[in-house]
Amino acid sequence: MLKTFPKGGIHPPQNKFTANRPIEVLPLPQQVVIPISQHIGAPATLIVAIGDKVLVGQVIAKSSGFVSANIHSSVSGTVASLDSVIDSSGYKRPAITITVEGDEWISEIDRTSSLKKEIPFSAEEIIAKMNEAGIVGLGGATFPSHVKLSIPKGKKADVLIINGAECEPYLTSDHRLMLEKADELMVGILLLKKALGVERALIGIEKNKPDAIKHLRIITANYKGVEVHALKVKYPQGGEKQLIKSLINREVPSGALPIEVGTVVHNVGTAFAVYEAVQKNKPLIERVVTVTGKNLTQKGNFMVRIGTPVINLIEAAGGVPEDTAKIVNGGPMMGKALISAETPVTKGTSGIILFPVKDSLRPVMKPACIRCGKCISACPMGLEPYLLIRLSQRNMTERMEEERILDCMECGSCSFVCPANLPLLDYIRLGKAEVGAMIRARKK
Repeated sequence: MLKTFPKGGIHPPQNKFTANRPIEVLPLPQQVVIPISQHIGAPATLIVAIGDKVLVGQVIAKSSGFVSANIHSSVSGTVASLDSVIDSSGYKRPAITITVEGDEWISEIDRTSSLKKEIPFSAEEIIAKMNEAGIVGLGGATFPSHVKLSIPKGKKADVLIINGAECEPYLTSDHRLMLEKADELMVGILLLKKALGVERALIGIEKNKPDAIKHLRIITANYKGVEVHALKVKYPQGGEKQLIKSLINREVPSGALPIEVGTVVHNVGTAFAVYEAVQKNKPLIERVVTVTGKNLTQKGNFMVRIGTPVINLIEAAGGVPEDTAKIVNGGPMMGKALISAETPVTKGTSGIILFPVKDSLRPVMKPACIRCGKCISACPMGLEPYLLIRLSQRNMTERMEEERILDCMECGSCSFVCPANLPLLDYIRLGKAEVGAMIRARKK
């Protein structure tokens, strides 16, 4: 029987059009725009000036705190400007614009394709190298990875979980990494195991990727303490708490982190980036991005330098179809529509989806909730979305906190199943922001 989580979940159309498209290297752009905040936590601090010459892999913004991450140049060239640009969230953020002049890398990076399996580093050295390389969670959250591995006193992990579910429709970047970079992924997992001090690692993959499951099961025969588990196809199977429940049947308490139940979760893309950072001295300067859409002519998976304009990816995929009404950064369930196709690719960009007009329009909203309870049945966190939207509309902040609104993972399952087409997630996001502000004010 396939493993899964018990509460809620939905089955949106998969639309994994690019599952069989190998990773292609996207040509360098003429210019990159690199935001200095591509992670959860404090923005990095600029250490370059206009006119400076930089190399691929050079630090251009330093981590400004424990929960922060270094930013590196993804190209070689000249710093053209230090200004604010609109990022994927639609807000203006400080960024570094670099004019590309060739492709010269810092000497410390090992650019050979040879696999480095031997691990001569201690746990502390592994975490330090990850920190220096600016590694963050590549599943979408972009939480600095070295922080996850710095276990608080009194806590202990006994198992590492690797998220290969990729449950978002359309996206296939993790799928292709598992197929094309399996050995590097395995060494990355061994590094994470050593950093955590655990003997066991579990890789969870949804059953709709049978080739990846089969391939990794063959590969793991050569790596001690790594297991591959097939999961039921159910969104949001890749949610951190859902994956933990599916694989080890442990329930993360409300408001708590996975370490409370003895585990740490990392995405497969993060594990691959850890391999490159620790074994090859390569900072996080590029990532795999799925570029897809029903009407794109050359949709695919691309290895893209951070800071590359999204329009470059779209052109590589055949250009913008005439009937395109919306360009989404990320998956269709949790992603956000872009204001401009000039928005740069960041560490958290897993996919770019172009939607035609008919798939972009919101369904007509009914006058009111019909009290069917479908949103409650669909919520993987056991919340009551119909109640949370009413509380949010009435600015009942303290009651929203009592009803655990901060437990919402913003998966969008409630909005997907609502027959009244109510903007449940929109109002819940607003409510979460209000509750978060109230809690911060209370702490002050």
